[in-house]
Amino acid sequence: MQFKDIITIEPGKRGGKPCIRGMRITVYDVLEYLASGMSEQEILKDFPYLRKEDILACLSFAATRERVMVAVQ
Repeated sequence: MQFKDIITIEPGKRGGKPCIRGMRITVYDVLEYLASGMSEQEILKDFPYLRKEDILACLSFAATRERVMVAVQ
């Protein structure tokens, strides 16, 4: 999965936070939903404009960011 094809960062949108496909839903929004116990199916039902690939891209983005952060410290 290439999250770079799905995750976008625009300075004027949501304060420059990483968003999904240029929409106003951020990677952090999706990660918080998952962390709070929502299932992938529940997220997709509540946000019908999202796709399974979007959720996977958020997870991939977070994993890559974590790997980079750990490597720098």
